[in-house]
Amino acid sequence: MALLELDNIHSYYGHIHALKGISLTVDEGEVVTLIGANGAGKSTTLRTISGLVRARHGKVMLQGKDITHMPPHEIVTAGVGHVPEGRGIFPRLTVRENLEMGAFTILDKAEIGRRMERVFVLFPRLKERISQKGGTLSGGEQQMLATARGLMLKPHILLMDEPSMGLAPVLVEAIFDVIKELNSTEGTTILLVEQNALMALKYSARAYVLETGSIVLSGPSAEIAQNPQVKKAYLGG
Repeated sequence: MALLELDNIHSYYGHIHALKGISLTVDEGEVVTLIGANGAGKSTTLRTISGLVRARHGKVMLQGKDITHMPPHEIVTAGVGHVPEGRGIFPRLTVRENLEMGAFTILDKAEIGRRMERVFVLFPRLKERISQKGGTLSGGEQQMLATARGLMLKPHILLMDEPSMGLAPVLVEAIFDVIKELNSTEGTTILLVEQNALMALKYSARAYVLETGSIVLSGPSAEIAQNPQVKKAYLGG
């Protein structure tokens, strides 16, 4: 049984048919990526999983449980972490306060502290900035904070939406090294949306290619990277 399964998902923005029968799986411990052009439906897929966009048809299953119509806060509690496009940190709150917001369902303060120390092992720079307001961090640090916040609930699966957006090349490498560390050392299952298709395919096990709301290609990332159409459209080949 897959950790996460989407079965024939159709999602809309008003009358706009954004997702047209999306079906995919993510197994426990995998890094799976969604690639495609702007407007292909990648972010909408993640937003549908986390309940921010409602699927009109189809099912979203987490560990065999139907979460399609659960409210977003219950989907978080069920084990879905979401690092949104554009980071979405709270700029006027400190690093500590942002992380505490990520643990909003946990009442045990000692446990919140333990989880915070865990993310500081992954992101030591955040510990150095613990009293600094989120809006004053660099772009790379804000992405670290957004990711760390998403990890505070120890999610079964982490949805990451464009983690490298707007970052300098050296920081892109650093962010993908963190993704690799999260998966290999922490065992975190990740569904990754990323415009940098070359990096996404390098750091993932499997990939789905989306075009105008539909999956047109799927398979092992190494094979997808060698596909002539993918090379031409997304890899500059």
